[in-house]
Amino acid sequence: MNRPVRVLVADDHTIVRKGLCSLLEMEEGIVVVGEAEDGREALSKIDECRPDVVLLDITMPGLNGIETTRRINRQYPEVKVVILTMHLNEEYIFEALRAGASGYLLKRTAPTDLISAIRAAHRGESFLSPSVSRKVIEQYVQQGGSRTDLHDPFDTLTTREREVLQLIAEGRSPSAISDVLFVSVKTVESHRSNLLRKLQVKSTAELTQYAVRKGLVSLEE
Repeated sequence: MNRPVRVLVADDHTIVRKGLCSLLEMEEGIVVVGEAEDGREALSKIDECRPDVVLLDITMPGLNGIETTRRINRQYPEVKVVILTMHLNEEYIFEALRAGASGYLLKRTAPTDLISAIRAAHRGESFLSPSVSRKVIEQYVQQGGSRTDLHDPFDTLTTREREVLQLIAEGRSPSAISDVLFVSVKTVESHRSNLLRKLQVKSTAELTQYAVRKGLVSLEE
């Protein structure tokens, strides 16, 4: 049996932090190894708790989540960071990603998506909330990013993988995709991992960029 994913939770709001810990402890294959009230405490507990993933809020006193992410990435490159915040702000999003965060989710995200993000981070992948992906893609389109490939990996995708790619690009969460396709969330995550590998990208945002280039979705309402 695989070793459970070890998670350290950092949030300065006690009720939120305790609620997150309770939620994660109910999930098979995930264990909460520690809690922290701010970034400095989170950093100090990494050696003691040995987490695989640190779940961080951004606005914490003393040391904010973005700077904490930057330090974790520098001092503990094997430890992955998932940001969980209320801020849908481009500056926060891009600073967090540049700092090395593997995931960026809003606090209104579904619990199943939070679990998916933690597992994706542990696998070395990235995970963004649908609305966060939208922000990333809008900037990409504004910058006019485009390129063509001699060997199109799109041709290697199965019919189901193309379905999943479109649904991801439409901003559907893993749980919503599982409902649409009548498969488990774990199966959706497996398809997503295959898409990341075949298309040689690392995040939901890049999958969406690819789908936009392929015309699978439009940014127009």
